[in-house]
Amino acid sequence: MRVLFLTALVVVLDQATKLFVKGFTLPFFHHEGLQLGMSVPVLGDALRLTYIENPGMAFGIELGSQLYLAIFSLLASLGVLYYLHKVRDELLVIRVSLALILGGAIGNLIDRMFYGIIFDEAPLFYGKVVDFIDVNFLHLSRFGIFNVADAAVTTGVVLLLVFHRKAEAPKREIAGSVGVTAEKALAEEGKGGARQHAEAPLEVEELRKKQP
Repeated sequence: MRVLFLTALVVVLDQATKLFVKGFTLPFFHHEGLQLGMSVPVLGDALRLTYIENPGMAFGIELGSQLYLAIFSLLASLGVLYYLHKVRDELLVIRVSLALILGGAIGNLIDRMFYGIIFDEAPLFYGKVVDFIDVNFLHLSRFGIFNVADAAVTTGVVLLLVFHRKAEAPKREIAGSVGVTAEKALAEEGKGGARQHAEAPLEVEELRKKQP
């Protein structure tokens, strides 16, 4: 389960970048962050830091209440963790995919569960997800604003879709080889039985001839 280090890395990177954008206060340190709705160019118009807070799902998709999404995210994270343990002997790329998805799910779950309380904005489970990565692909159109957790989940899902079929192929080949071997063994056993049945009458006849 060493891939869980990747999950932890995603969570740390996600939360660090969100706190950098949102701002935070420690006993001996204060970081101002960006104002809500503020946009700062990083690579001209191609990449901006645009601070928004999203009560819905990834990329601003809204689905149900905030409480429902928080509980769903919690259950989904537990489900992915269980499945990751279940496939701990699978190909590395499959485990990496699930680790990325788990890290992204936990990253956004922290926002939904605790940010409302931490920043004195909402009750438990009613926090909003911090989004800030604002990309303009090829200067054609701006993409939905997202965060590191969203990027990790998307990357994990894409890797899983691409490599899952490749991971299943060796299993099908092994199963096919086992099936062919079993069929051959049964065929050989059938041939042996047929020979025994054919030889039995000859043995009986020879015994009769030997009797006085």
